[in-house]
Amino acid sequence: MKKKAIVLGCGLVGATMARDLATDADYEVAVADISSRNLRKLESQPGVRKLEIDLSDASRIATVIRDYDIVVSGLPSTFGFQTLRAAIECGKPYCDISFMPEDAMELDDLAKSHGATAIVDCGVAPGLSNLIVGHTIGLLDRADSIAIYVGGLPKARRWPFDYKAPFAPGDVLEEYTRPARMVEHGKIVVKPALSEPELLDFARVGTLEAFNTDGLRSLLNTVKVPNMLEKTLRYPGHVEVMRVFRETGFFEKQAIDVGGVMVRPLDVTSKLLFPKWLHEEGEEEFTVLRVIVEGVKDDKSVRYTYDLYDEYDSKTGTSSMARTTGFPAVILARMVARGEFREPGVFPPELLAPHNGLFDNLIRELAARGVRISTDVEYA
Repeated sequence: MKKKAIVLGCGLVGATMARDLATDADYEVAVADISSRNLRKLESQPGVRKLEIDLSDASRIATVIRDYDIVVSGLPSTFGFQTLRAAIECGKPYCDISFMPEDAMELDDLAKSHGATAIVDCGVAPGLSNLIVGHTIGLLDRADSIAIYVGGLPKARRWPFDYKAPFAPGDVLEEYTRPARMVEHGKIVVKPALSEPELLDFARVGTLEAFNTDGLRSLLNTVKVPNMLEKTLRYPGHVEVMRVFRETGFFEKQAIDVGGVMVRPLDVTSKLLFPKWLHEEGEEEFTVLRVIVEGVKDDKSVRYTYDLYDEYDSKTGTSSMARTTGFPAVILARMVARGEFREPGVFPPELLAPHNGLFDNLIRELAARGVRISTDVEYA
């Protein structure tokens, strides 16, 4: 008997997850979104039921997901926590890619009491990066440092931003404003977003600029490593432009009086920026991820470096960010639906890595979809 899966949200990533699930003969697939335009992306996809529903209303979630065996969410971060809670209260197996500002682990006890398995932050970073970290720590006698670098960029650089948003632009702005937590010498420290820019070289890409962002998230509490950081990648020069915007006040949420009208600067900025950050149809882009884990094994210093490079898939019209973000979520969702991992609770991906065979299976499944990760190991 086929299992019933529902994808919440039909944006770039949500549509990609729905298509992937629909290619599996073991599933009946539905996708829900408020936008009929978004749902039309799947008109040519056979076997996908399309539901036009406002998912920002948390009270509707329970009704929408009631008849499904597995729930996968690709909703924006602003809806992440309330959607997670609704799925847990329904006792549904759940995977999401949300970069929610709230701490999902606050719902761990609720999930256990309802017998619900929820995997959160299951995209590329956080997500795949966390799995790599969890797996690699298990290979070491002692882990000393973790560095995660990630970014999605258009192949063609265009002035003035040298950037297009591969996911919800509002979530991009969070990366420019949300203080970045990291670990230095065993203590959590907080630094401004966009701080400490550095230049790094990547094969097939060239030089990119990395800056502090708040992407460690659950790793701050789930692993005991004395030095950890996460940085986002952009073309050189983009950071300075965004810092000027931020310091001038264009990202402020507090309303100001403009000619007798109260206006939030962030709303005006969003209205002006977002149309310029939209990818054109068929526009080529790429995603890069680098995870570096250093530590000790058998009294020798060792450094693991994982690199991912993925491009826009012209055959399917799927962006690399949608592929690298959506595929880990649906691969893990299938594992949960098949009962390969069904422990009740809320789980960030790094806690799944020790589960027998899970990491290797994920890497194989990603490679089968054309998303490949190289590994380099250096001993001192």
